[in-house]
Amino acid sequence: MPKYSVAVAGATGYAGGEMLRILATHPNFEVTTVAGHSSVGHRLGEYQPHIPQFADMIVEDATPDVLNGHDVIVLALPHGASGALAQQLDVNATVVDLGADHRLEDANAWNEYYGGDFYEHWTYGMPELIRGIDSDNQYVWQRAELPGTKRIAAPGCNVTATTLAMQPAIAQQLIDPRTIVADLAVGYSGAGKSLKRMNLLASEAFGSATPYSVGGTHRHIPEILQNFAHAAGLDVSQTSRFALAFTPILVPMARGILASVSAKLTPAALELSDEQIHDIWVEAYAQQEFIMVLPGGVMPATQNVLGSNAAHVQVAVDRHSGTLHAFAAIDNLNRGTAGQATESLNLAFGLNDATGLSKIGVAP
Repeated sequence: MPKYSVAVAGATGYAGGEMLRILATHPNFEVTTVAGHSSVGHRLGEYQPHIPQFADMIVEDATPDVLNGHDVIVLALPHGASGALAQQLDVNATVVDLGADHRLEDANAWNEYYGGDFYEHWTYGMPELIRGIDSDNQYVWQRAELPGTKRIAAPGCNVTATTLAMQPAIAQQLIDPRTIVADLAVGYSGAGKSLKRMNLLASEAFGSATPYSVGGTHRHIPEILQNFAHAAGLDVSQTSRFALAFTPILVPMARGILASVSAKLTPAALELSDEQIHDIWVEAYAQQEFIMVLPGGVMPATQNVLGSNAAHVQVAVDRHSGTLHAFAAIDNLNRGTAGQATESLNLAFGLNDATGLSKIGVAP
């Protein structure tokens, strides 16, 4: 069984910690270096005590000299930090960026929503992203792009939930693409470990829900539109065909995202029965091990996917308003970040994509 050495930069944060939790029991990837900045010189167990396998490892400085020489380098760093560092990393290493620096294909979208230096787009690390439908009426999947790749851009967590919920409707042209609305209930770990008054103090968060990054300002919007364009078999220049009203809402749970995505059905789609529309999702995801389309009427719940790389998906039709409602529940740190990053690494190295990952959640 092949073994590949792994260095994790940003090992003391939530995303880095989830990556380490998964890799701790992965049979092919061996973590040999953990790195950070303000935590340099400390034992990892001070920050990630839930992973005893790595508790005695000393956090090193996240410099190219420390990270190079490994088979795999994981960058779990803030947006804007990984792009410049990645340019100094070994071209022979497989690098996965858990941040946003290499997700977007359009520099203008980056400038509008992020700003700062724009870095090249890497192979997108969502194996279950639909890339259109071929001449044989078969779905084309992003997983085909991952074997052998050396640079992987892990998707955003909100992006993942929204994409997985709605992309079959886009690929099959069931909806008016200018009418998409996404409302997401998001756990607080999605905001990172930095303490922020008003929304990340327990006294402010417990028993309360609050929207954030409203009015079309959330940074995940251009990435979602990029995915929608690809699901329709279009390139990134065609994102203007889609309109998305996107509102994330922080809710008092540590992990998880529940995405509720709606759009107006086309006249042709309205002729389909509820069962026929549900079957489109079932058929789309039939060969995707980690995407579970629930039986009709069973709604996704975040607790059922916690700690797993699974996504639970459902679809319903409001006949009164002619609206399609699609839902997805994921663990934002696992399926939304480290889980699908590991799945993508598995594919990059020619391993079974499910190696080291679980689709079993924790409930209640």
